[in-house]
Amino acid sequence: MKKSYIAALFLCAFLTVYAQEVIWQKDIQSSTQDFLSQITTTIDGQYLITGSSIQKSKPQASDSKQNSGYDFHLVKLDQQGKEVWEKYFSGNNHDFLVAAVATEEGGFLLSGTSYSSTGLDKKENSKGGSDLWLIKLNESGDEIWQKTIGSASDEEAKAVIQATDLGYFIAGNVQNSARGYGSKDALIIRLDKNGKELSQLILGGKGLDEVEKMIPTKDGGALLGIYSRSNTGGTKKTENYGEGDYWIVKLDKFSKIEWEKNFGGKADDHLRTLALTSNGYVIGGESRSARSGNKTADIEEGTDLWLISLNEIGEEIWQKSYNFKNRDVLMGISILHSADDKFSKGVLLGGYTQAEGRIENDDETFWMLYLDQNGEEKWRKYVQGESRQREERLSDIKLNRDGSIILAGTSAEELGKENWKIVKLGDSQVDKLIEKQNIKVYPNPVTDYTYVEIGEDFREADILLYDMSGKLLHQTKTKNKITKINTQPLIQGAYLITIKTDTNKSANAKIIKQ
Repeated sequence: MKKSYIAALFLCAFLTVYAQEVIWQKDIQSSTQDFLSQITTTIDGQYLITGSSIQKSKPQASDSKQNSGYDFHLVKLDQQGKEVWEKYFSGNNHDFLVAAVATEEGGFLLSGTSYSSTGLDKKENSKGGSDLWLIKLNESGDEIWQKTIGSASDEEAKAVIQATDLGYFIAGNVQNSARGYGSKDALIIRLDKNGKELSQLILGGKGLDEVEKMIPTKDGGALLGIYSRSNTGGTKKTENYGEGDYWIVKLDKFSKIEWEKNFGGKADDHLRTLALTSNGYVIGGESRSARSGNKTADIEEGTDLWLISLNEIGEEIWQKSYNFKNRDVLMGISILHSADDKFSKGVLLGGYTQAEGRIENDDETFWMLYLDQNGEEKWRKYVQGESRQREERLSDIKLNRDGSIILAGTSAEELGKENWKIVKLGDSQVDKLIEKQNIKVYPNPVTDYTYVEIGEDFREADILLYDMSGKLLHQTKTKNKITKINTQPLIQGAYLITIKTDTNKSANAKIIKQ
């Protein structure tokens, strides 16, 4: 980890230079083409960086042949960017880690695409072609269970979320399935919390339909974002407007379709990501379409960003288009909420621009774009961090509760040698928008663990737990904004949590142990 410093980043919309603090940067070196899929933020404010890598020192398969394929690669970082642990999970062929979710009970569920049969870390045989490989981990990265799901067709993983019943929705794609409708269809699998399969659902029209993103909904269901090149047929009830459209499908908690919507112009519109707002959803991706179909936002140059805001039943609230020149690739959306989470205040976008034709100065550089709740652009910035390589592509962006921003992507001087680059930023403009509380405790009431979030700026703080008679039961020192407290030994009743910082600030919160 390198020292923090102030990096000048450009606010292009107004040609004004603003400063952002690089809180820390973590570079994970590689001599091969490593793929970074996403950042997963844990409930206690740590980060799981996931992707696929070829290990320098590979494990041996039982037949003594060297495994030279890609493996699941995970690195967990603490709130200061220091490595907590690093793990690989290997089969005897290529295995690509695509998605992960931090679970309510404190671990992770990994979802990837596997070409491996039984051997090394893989405990179940291939079902034929490529399969989904799921691995449940505890917070230390140790395996709890794993599962291989597939058929004679080729399945590929795309997304995983945890439902309100602590089970899971797994989303992916299946090609040329006997149970499918087109050349590629969306595959949704429902699991209980122990990995038992509850249901499978295939969604698609007569052409190609690919899941790109899935998010949990407030009612325990899921919202699917699908890139569709299909017209009506199969399960698809809406016509495409052009070459490729955004196809949005809302599922209830039992994986039943509640509604579907199609958005697009006459050319190609490729959905990339989704986010949950206080009153609905924001969907976004890349558009090559001029104003046509049900696309009311025009295109400027190359590929523009196209965002649509929907209410909870899929009705359009607004749509907007944004341009960085050349091909603009949207990779992540984060929503800025009020302190009580009752309304959304803004939208933070992250991505990169690929050169098409002439090369612009900031092509292949991470960028951020901030919008208000109505989609109006407030500012845009390029993010270089502590180093700038020739090829830089953002994979994911997350807005933290304290207003800091974490970005993860790949950085390389030449293709085929991609390092992972993780940058945590402090931004004064975002910081002003955050409604900070002195202390926040969740969940509350508690069972086994609670998390104490400190809103004040500090270097070190004491967290003290008292019973209601004033007896001190537990004390811990922390340098973290969010700290996990074990409440398992407590009996049912009310307790008081007090924080005292090195800046002479203090705050209290009452918790209820169930």
